Amino acid sequence: SKLYEIGGSALDGYYFSNHYSTDAPSQAIQNFIKSYNAKYKETPDALAALAYDAMLVAADAMGRATAPSGEALRKAIAATKGFKGVTGVITLDADHNAVKPAVILKISGKKPQYAGIIKP
Repeated sequence: SKLYEIGGSALDGYYFSNHYSTDAPSQAIQNFIKSYNAKYKETPDALAALAYDAMLVAADAMGRATAPSGEALRKAIAATKGFKGVTGVITLDADHNAVKPAVILKISGKKPQYAGIIKP
């Protein structure tokens, strides 16, 4: 947020990518924001959304793991494909990187605004 204060109107019209936007029309995002705000009395940022998705991926993997062990959980997490999270549909690649959409934001009036999504 300091960036917008320092850069002011010079930043207007610039684009950047992020994992999440509170302005996104996704019903999953809007439901997440509503629930988070009700509990914590603030709007969740991208890190909150990523943490929520990480917890959901881990919980999903626990349900798919073949045994209650670290190795079985590691394999189940690595096998995650097409998981519908708040930050988009998540698939883990062969290197265990999350392959998912990028949210594009445009700076206007000293704040980022949702501009679209780029899918992998």
